[in-house]
Amino acid sequence: MWIKIGVQQGSDQEWFAKITNMIRTQVTDVVSVLENKKMIDWYYFLIHPKEGDGLNSYFDLVFSLGEGVESRDFLNLLPSYCIDPKHLDRSWGESISGIEKTLLKNDEIEEAWRIIGKQSEWIIDMIGIHKVVEIPIQQFVQFMHFYTNAMGLGHKSKLTVPPLVFSF
Repeated sequence: MWIKIGVQQGSDQEWFAKITNMIRTQVTDVVSVLENKKMIDWYYFLIHPKEGDGLNSYFDLVFSLGEGVESRDFLNLLPSYCIDPKHLDRSWGESISGIEKTLLKNDEIEEAWRIIGKQSEWIIDMIGIHKVVEIPIQQFVQFMHFYTNAMGLGHKSKLTVPPLVFSF
């Protein structure tokens, strides 16, 4: 399903503030409701254009329904800002673009999806530890620095927000 962000307007900081605010409110709210009602086992979200609408950015949210959860019950809990939900076949998740499944223990792509879901949880948690204020891009980049530095990936973090690149 999708949550419309819109067209990037204003400064890079203003756009980043809009995204973090929408994660803090809309994304977190829908995830919390679904988790509290035990409707989902797992989720992740990304930002990109929606097919048929290349002008706007959207949160693309993917959920794995809990065992025994009926699609209609799930759909009835979605707020009106959640648009175009659709059921994806299990075959949809049998690969991840750019991830070599044969490098994973037991070739289990499910473990890769689980880790990707943890990344989305981390983003929600990271935003959630902040006061309800505009978070500077540099603050987020510094948090990401700990991801890249722990693996020795250049010992610095870079965040590209066209046309700017922030390095720390």
